[in-house]
Amino acid sequence: MINSIRTVRRAKGLTLEEVAQRCEPPTTAQTIGRLETGTRTLSLGWMNRIAKALGVEAAELVQLPQDTQLTITAHLGADGAHAPTRTEQALTARPGEDMVAVRVTSSIGDYRAGDEIWCRRIEGDWIGALNRDLLVPRPAGRFFFARLLNVDGEKLHLLPLGTGQRQQVVSNPPWAAVAVRLIRTL
Repeated sequence: MINSIRTVRRAKGLTLEEVAQRCEPPTTAQTIGRLETGTRTLSLGWMNRIAKALGVEAAELVQLPQDTQLTITAHLGADGAHAPTRTEQALTARPGEDMVAVRVTSSIGDYRAGDEIWCRRIEGDWIGALNRDLLVPRPAGRFFFARLLNVDGEKLHLLPLGTGQRQQVVSNPPWAAVAVRLIRTL
């Protein structure tokens, strides 16, 4: 289930504070923001309160798995991979639940500007991703996108895509995502 509170709120032209004050009983803008982003669990009670405050049915605030779209997780360019500044959807819908997407913003390696790279999340099964391109999360919302050269215990030896860059070692990442599909507009 994907939360669509922000989309509905913005479509109605309301701020977080306005929605918070319309709730019965009123709440804070921070609470609404946390519910929108998923940093706080969206219970049925909260869903009904927010739906009433927005003047919609509760069902309009969620998308079921068959309606999911792939969200762009990172942008890839000559300066490396980094988190997008706003939420973006991939070009096509109906990906698997364990998928993330990377949009290439400037050509690097075999990838061209405008490409989307769909990646399947993996946890701990690094050997199966040898010699494949991986998206690896880093602290503070950063990402690393590189070719997996070697696995040494929990250490991943990665080669960045740019020319002249040096091998990097990432220790014990919580997850990684292996590139499985390239979407290229012609």
